[in-house]
Amino acid sequence: MSMSSIYKTLGTSVLVAGMAFGSAAAMAADGPLRGNVRVVIGSTSTGGDTYQNSSIVVDALAEKLDLNMKVDAVGASSAFRTLDRDSRGNTLMIFHDQSYLGYLYGVEGYEDIFEKYTIGPTVAINPGNAYLVPKDSPYQTLGDVIEAAGNGQEVRVAIQPGGVSEIGFSALKNAVAIEHPGMEDNLVAVNTGSQADKNQQLFDDQADMINGTVQANEQYTRLPADDQKAMRFLWLTARNSTIEQAPEEGLGQTTREQLLEYVEPNVSVTMGGDENFTFDKEFFFLYNKDMDPAIVEQIDEALSEIYAEGDIQETQKNSFFIPNFKPSDEASEYLAEKMSRYEGIIDNIK
Repeated sequence: MSMSSIYKTLGTSVLVAGMAFGSAAAMAADGPLRGNVRVVIGSTSTGGDTYQNSSIVVDALAEKLDLNMKVDAVGASSAFRTLDRDSRGNTLMIFHDQSYLGYLYGVEGYEDIFEKYTIGPTVAINPGNAYLVPKDSPYQTLGDVIEAAGNGQEVRVAIQPGGVSEIGFSALKNAVAIEHPGMEDNLVAVNTGSQADKNQQLFDDQADMINGTVQANEQYTRLPADDQKAMRFLWLTARNSTIEQAPEEGLGQTTREQLLEYVEPNVSVTMGGDENFTFDKEFFFLYNKDMDPAIVEQIDEALSEIYAEGDIQETQKNSFFIPNFKPSDEASEYLAEKMSRYEGIIDNIK
């Protein structure tokens, strides 16, 4: 073959490859989702788990769809209001179980998401929802806490009311009511705000136990017992199978094997009968009810490809998130059933 023929063949190959790449980008650009896309989240923090997790997913989506997508930490009330106003698909929302727990707890600004919005795909679990006590606490296990409340001792638990922070407290109170009827009011909520506020309640001896996270509180579990800020885990609400998927090295100086000591079946919170309470904090998309269903399908397909490729799972796990993609229809059914399950616990203790 002459050199001119080789150059011609190479040129054709490059041209064909370029056309293939161009058509893939064009297909994304021609999809119903186009222009600048704002993804609002139900948190005002750019340092928290909602922002971090949303950024991982949105960056991957933006690259896959060749779109300009930006995460905006506006907080729950503002995020819902913003989503309400935009049915074009230029505003999407990512949040977690707080979006329906807030409604179940009657928090102002929360409505039934299954009535008002279209539920999009789930993308990840934060397995770190935890309860901790001071290192010098007399409570060695969560069973000790339930027993103490059952024996008439007041146990103060610092939580942020109305959502993910409170659901474990509600389950504990329900367990005390089942095992020691009439004694559940000995478990007392100390209602406060951010994680820093909850930590401070423990430091100041205003709470006996706090809701925290592995990510935010693991550092305090490394402190010597005589340090005022030293804590230890008593309970992780996540399912055993969820923690099993975490990196073997765990987080900080706490390995996956150590974290497994704080989940069922090693720690059990009864829901009555043979059922024990667990709770995985899960992140998912929410859409305006009137948004074009083709956009729902487009995002589902793009995320299916992204998760099939496998890179996003490594990125999520490196940030101590557990990958958990479910397409919209499956996610909606799954989350509605999850809401129903926790509604029973909340109703039991009202």
